[in-house]
Amino acid sequence: MIRIGSHQLRNCVALAPMAGVTDVPFRKIAWEQGVGYMVGEMTGSRPELKNTRKTLLRREAVAGSLHAVQIAGTDVEWLKDAVRDAIECGAQIVDLNFGCPAKKVCRKAAGSALMAHPEQLVALTTAAVSVAATAAVPVTVKMRTGPAPATRNAPELAKALEDAGVAALAVHGRTRACKFVGDVEFDTVARVKAAVSVPVFANGDICSPTDAQRVLAQTGADGVMIGRAALGAPWLPAWIAAELEGRHFRPPGLAERVQFLRDQLLATHRFYGEEQGVRIARKHVQWTLSHATILSEGLNSADAEGSLRALTKSILRASTANEQLDLLGTLGERRVA
Repeated sequence: MIRIGSHQLRNCVALAPMAGVTDVPFRKIAWEQGVGYMVGEMTGSRPELKNTRKTLLRREAVAGSLHAVQIAGTDVEWLKDAVRDAIECGAQIVDLNFGCPAKKVCRKAAGSALMAHPEQLVALTTAAVSVAATAAVPVTVKMRTGPAPATRNAPELAKALEDAGVAALAVHGRTRACKFVGDVEFDTVARVKAAVSVPVFANGDICSPTDAQRVLAQTGADGVMIGRAALGAPWLPAWIAAELEGRHFRPPGLAERVQFLRDQLLATHRFYGEEQGVRIARKHVQWTLSHATILSEGLNSADAEGSLRALTKSILRASTANEQLDLLGTLGERRVA
């Protein structure tokens, strides 16, 4: 079993932190299904963000789970304060984001932009570790393989991060320049694993138990981290974990997924309030009802796919929580062919 500091994970499959996706309602389903470890959505370290509603919501924990808070930042003192705040809010693990390739993050020289500035990245990490150590809270890092294909510096940087006191690493197998395009090069992830003794999670385009088995064999990593493949499928990490452990896990059918989505929408409306909750729920509806395995099951209708797409559009246009739930209920009443 993987340990992060004093914390033992229940399996080797993690859910990646994805801003605007892996909020408390999403993570609650993933945890109940059986994911081994989760990291909350990215929070910023700028002082003016400290007590915003968005930051406070992103710091909330899922009951019963190991509470990990992710922080991005470029200023040492701001980062130290953000780490203190996260721990005061109950964080049991602090994760530093050096992997996000989003323009709005990188143009502030944060996220994966720091892969091109290893000395600053290590200084930020050292500062975070020094603060977290006073509360015996481990610090982890999510990173990429380098700034660009010609400068893949992750193995050397990983060793420096381990020396700085990092307790675990998650490595997305692409550079900052690659964003999410092209093949994932897990050879560099294997080099990272060979360079350090702390647990390493391999991340990038892992969509099934077969993918996870192949990546673990190729990299020697301790675990895998599931990201975009979990959109619309918060149960996916649990399925992968079960198969890796030789346990049977039956992926949910259409009726079960509709119930998951209903539960998620109800929780989303409560968590954010109806107005914001309805807006946020729309993307989860889109991801869930457009999932390939949903369409492959089909409905008891000659034009099942077109009917499902039309219903999805109606739910996306809904302006109230009850309207969203009532429309979703019409799908739940149909029978799978």
